[in-house]
Amino acid sequence: MRRGTTSVRRVLKSVVERGRRTTRGDTVFQRAFFVRVSCAPANPLPRWDRIDFDADGGRPGRVEDDEKADTLRTHVLSTKRREKNTPASQYYSMLTDTFGRHHDYLRVSLTERCNLRCLYCMPEDGIDLAPKDDLLTTEEIERLVKLFAREGGVRKVRLTGGEPTVRKDLVDIVERITKIDGIEHVAMTTNGIALKSKLDALKRSGLKSINVSLDSLVKAKFEFMTRRDGLEKVLNSIDEAVRIGIETVKVNVVVVRGQNDDELLDFVKFAKDKPVNVRFIEYMPFNGNKWETRKMVSYAEMFDTIQNRYPSIARIPDETKSEVGKNFQIDGFKGTVSFVTSMTNHFCGGCNRLRILADGNLKVCLFGNAEVSLRDAMRVDNATDDELKTIVEGAVKRKKAKHAGMENLAGMENRSMIRIGG
Repeated sequence: MRRGTTSVRRVLKSVVERGRRTTRGDTVFQRAFFVRVSCAPANPLPRWDRIDFDADGGRPGRVEDDEKADTLRTHVLSTKRREKNTPASQYYSMLTDTFGRHHDYLRVSLTERCNLRCLYCMPEDGIDLAPKDDLLTTEEIERLVKLFAREGGVRKVRLTGGEPTVRKDLVDIVERITKIDGIEHVAMTTNGIALKSKLDALKRSGLKSINVSLDSLVKAKFEFMTRRDGLEKVLNSIDEAVRIGIETVKVNVVVVRGQNDDELLDFVKFAKDKPVNVRFIEYMPFNGNKWETRKMVSYAEMFDTIQNRYPSIARIPDETKSEVGKNFQIDGFKGTVSFVTSMTNHFCGGCNRLRILADGNLKVCLFGNAEVSLRDAMRVDNATDDELKTIVEGAVKRKKAKHAGMENLAGMENRSMIRIGG
C-alpha cells in the first residue's frame, strides 16, 4: 500500500507465521508477522504518522518527522478517548486481549541481580544470572516503552528487578521514561537497601511512587529471611521517601506461616503514624522457593487477625477495576493497609499488567510460562516497530482468562521471582 494515502484503521485480519519456532532452555520464542488486509472502517481516521494540525485547528498538513508524528498520534488518540469516554481497547488493539482487557501498565525488570537473597524470591542454591550483554540496554528499554505507550496506550511503568538500584543507569532510565509522551506515572519496586542516597535524584527525574519490600521488623528475622543484614537501611529509606515527598510509598510484606505471620499487627502499627500503605501479600509459588499450601496465610485469616485488634477497619472503594490490592482504612491511622490475594481471590478478570523481563522477554502473565523475546527480535531480526507491534499483539492475544490456580501453579515450571521481577 502507498504510504500516506490509506487509513490507519486498516484492520489486521489474518496472521501469517513466518520463520520458525526455536527452543532455548525452557523458553519457546514465536516469531510471527501479520498481513494487513484492507477493509472499510467506520469513521475512518487519517494516518497519524503523516499529518499535523494548524494551531487554529485548520486544515491538516503533511509531517515528515517521525518523532513529531508519534507525539501527535498519541496526543490525538488520548484526547479523543477522554472527550468521548471511549474504552482504550477501541484505539489500542495491540495491548487488548481476547477477553477485552486493555493493558496500560507495564512492568520492566532492569536486572536479575540483587543485594539480598530473600527465601521466597531466590532459590537456596542460587541462580545462573544472565550475562550483562544479554540484558536490555538503556536505549532498548526506552524504545520498547515508547512503542508500548504510542501503540498500546501504556500510561504507567514500574521498574523492578532483581533490585533496580544496583543498575548504575537507573536515574537515566527513569528520566528517559518520564519524558516519553503518554507516560503519566513512573514507579519502582525496591528492597530499600541502597535506596536512600538515590531518592533525591530519582524524584527529580520524575519517579512518583515506590514500593519497598520488607518482610520483618525484627532484625534477626530480617537477616534470616533475606540472608543479609540491612533492616535499618530499609527503614531509613522508607522514612526518607516520606520526608522528601514521594507521592506514594508502599511497604510490601510477603506473609509466610511460621516466619513472619506473627508480625501482622506490628506491620499494621507501622502505618499508624506514617502515611504509607502496608500491603500484605499471599505467599506465591515460583521456582525454587519451596512453596507449600500450609505456608500460605490467606487473606481471610490475615483480615480476621487484624479486625479482632482493630474493629474500625473499613474497605476503601477501588479506584479502578484493575486494582490489585483490597485496601482498608483504620480510624486514627495516617496510613492504610491492603491485601494482595493472588492465591485465594485472584483478580485476573481486571488484569492490566504486562512484564518485560531483564533479558528482554515479554511475559503476559506473572504465573504463565509463555514468553516471547523482544530482545532477539530487535537484535537478531532487526525488527521494525511495526514488526515488534505484531509480535507483542500476538502474545497479548494468547493471554489466558486467568492463572491455573493455587495447586496447579505449584507444579508448573516457571522462573524464580528474582528473574521475573517484583
